[in-house]
Amino acid sequence: MANYADYRQVPSDQIPAGTVTNAKLAFDARHCFCVKWFYGTPCCCSPGCCCLWTTPTGVRRLFWEAWGAGGNGHGSCSCDRCQHFVGAGGGYYNSKMISTGEQCQYTVCAGGVYRCWSQECVGCQGCTSYVNGFNLSNFCAIGGWRGEADGNWANPCFSYWTCCLGPTANGGDFGMGNHYGSWSGPFNCHCHHHYTEPTAAPFLGGEVGQGINVCWIRCGCWNVPYGHGGQGGMSVYCGSGVCGQGGTGGGGVVKVTYM
Repeated sequence: MANYADYRQVPSDQIPAGTVTNAKLAFDARHCFCVKWFYGTPCCCSPGCCCLWTTPTGVRRLFWEAWGAGGNGHGSCSCDRCQHFVGAGGGYYNSKMISTGEQCQYTVCAGGVYRCWSQECVGCQGCTSYVNGFNLSNFCAIGGWRGEADGNWANPCFSYWTCCLGPTANGGDFGMGNHYGSWSGPFNCHCHHHYTEPTAAPFLGGEVGQGINVCWIRCGCWNVPYGHGGQGGMSVYCGSGVCGQGGTGGGGVVKVTYM
């Protein structure tokens, strides 16, 4: 009795030369999948990771994914008054499928973070992750938005998108923007119970919160996951004269699936 495998086989001499090209193969048509990750040291002030990568023998397709570094948290810039705060944003995401060949080379950079902690009212945007090489250029994922502290009590507190990003922006086939962290509240002199959250990078995940309850000064001194927005410094007391520093975001990441 014949089995199904006998019917689905097509001898190679019955397929005209050049009919089935690499560009016509579906993403999962080849059985050999391998994955490589590029990332820097998971610490504050991480420089990220940049290197030259060469495709192994037999590789014909590449699926690149990139995440920018998270933004820096804010400093508690007004040391003698209460403030309200917004968490830093996680890095943006981008992806691209390309055809390639054996021994093709790519410059891969997983973005680092700002070189030091923040003391200013606003932090710094996260650095960009990018890849350039054979059949690929201008492909990148931008860094997350910066945290912010504000002593103007008249400003409204709300949460919003920092950037409208098209799905094919920055040289990719599909990308995602990210959400700014939400504003803390209330805001008045000698105000306790301030909480806000930086955001994570799409698909990388992680959850980081920051808050101040009884203490009047705190810093954002802790490391955060890759691509995540950094913690901010916080002050909720008038007349303190001591400021907290904002921490750096999580470093960028690049992933390649090759087949």
